[in-house]
Amino acid sequence: MRRRPNLWGLALMLGGPALMLTAWFLVPIGVFGPGHPAISWTAFALALVALAGALLHEIWAELTERPGHPAFVIVMLIAAALIVFATSYQSLARTPGAFNGALNTRLDAMYFTVITMATVGYGDITPVSQEARGVVMLQILYTLIFLTAGATSVSRRTRNLVGRRLGQQPPEGRRD
Repeated sequence: MRRRPNLWGLALMLGGPALMLTAWFLVPIGVFGPGHPAISWTAFALALVALAGALLHEIWAELTERPGHPAFVIVMLIAAALIVFATSYQSLARTPGAFNGALNTRLDAMYFTVITMATVGYGDITPVSQEARGVVMLQILYTLIFLTAGATSVSRRTRNLVGRRLGQQPPEGRRD
């Protein structure tokens, strides 16, 4: 008997991050920035540590194939990481001279975040201040370590589930 794809799961997997991003565009974030550096840096650090811990927990759940929906949670955590970094870039951009190029709106901040995450770097916006360069380097490292591991574990499990449903087994000697 052939199983139907879980359309609700797919809708949640795509809709959850879309709702998070929509909320981010609507929620005021003026408390972050040069006017409140202690709040800004503390919230940034706590958010990254919490996201890293949650990602590691969900990656482990995904790799050990525990029941639940770790793939959905990992996708939501990746979206949350995008939001954290975009918020930090928009807050940093309130300091004159932090960036070359237009980083004036939330869309600009999200654009720069995605371009940095993809390591494309178009060059239209570049970090100039030491703080901005530090956050960019941290984002690249964060992406390489945590977000790549999360995406890899989700794709690995998806590949295994599809293989099982199609009646295929992983090649001999390989345990995906």
